[in-house]
Amino acid sequence: MKLNVAVQMDPLEHIRIQGDSTFAMMLEAQARGHDLFVYTPDRLALEGGTLMARGRSVRVKDVQDEHAAFGPWEQRNLSEADVVLLRQDPPFDMAYITTTHFLDAIHPKTLVVNNPTEVRNAPEKLYVTTFPGVQPPTLVTSDVEALYDFRARHGDIVLKPLYGGGGSGVARLLADDPNLDALLDLHRMIGREPVIAQKFIPAVTKGDKRILLVDGEPVGAINRVPAPGQIRSNLAVGGRADAVELTARDLELCAIIGPQLRARGLLFVGVDVIGDYLTEINVTSPTGARALKRLSGIDAISALWEVIETKRAGS
Repeated sequence: MKLNVAVQMDPLEHIRIQGDSTFAMMLEAQARGHDLFVYTPDRLALEGGTLMARGRSVRVKDVQDEHAAFGPWEQRNLSEADVVLLRQDPPFDMAYITTTHFLDAIHPKTLVVNNPTEVRNAPEKLYVTTFPGVQPPTLVTSDVEALYDFRARHGDIVLKPLYGGGGSGVARLLADDPNLDALLDLHRMIGREPVIAQKFIPAVTKGDKRILLVDGEPVGAINRVPAPGQIRSNLAVGGRADAVELTARDLELCAIIGPQLRARGLLFVGVDVIGDYLTEINVTSPTGARALKRLSGIDAISALWEVIETKRAGS
């Protein structure tokens, strides 16, 4: 079954392909005989209920700087695509949210992965709060007094932007650190959104586990280990990826959230686990698939395309 696959992403020509899960999705799609069309979110246009995208057909190759051979620019009606991969990176801001409204115009006739309505309804650091008992102590607020009270009760905390990604803006604050006000000032300069504070989990020094789930089922995990002296383990900021097995607690956490992911049409999800705690449920453009395959041989992208092709065959 040959599919017309459109990919909504950041500029393909500028990515580093070695760790890019979107690129892995494109390689696998091409290997399965599917056609690829790529565009950036700013090239979407909605008129009279019809969603158009200006982009280019593309052939991909797993060689950095030779990884994309583009066709000419053209405008396509996305309702005529079989699949759209929603894969631009955060920040999850109003521009991002607007694209999910655009894609609602074509889904589910055109299968959007992940379901744009549910991507909009599941901000990554907020969605996890809907599952009681899986998180470390967590506070989401703009209230300075509430943040000071939270730190007084929990000691060392980690402060994060609510809608960031890739480890950007994440900072650890010790119980007596005098910089809380200054950091909050910086967050207010960036935007009006609340911040998220979590009790610091010492186990993060041993790694932050990224578990990939396909259609609600865990397929494998990597352990992202921070560089010496750091707390951020994201690969984008220098973390190291190691192979790791899923523990009984990992499987328990996945069993708690998996049925909801499946029901919501969140087909490709990356969750972050530190120690016994689930800290984030990443639904926008989760990564880790290339490292997982390299380290363990587990191919989460192939599993994803099996699900997509089955859903398209049944539609």
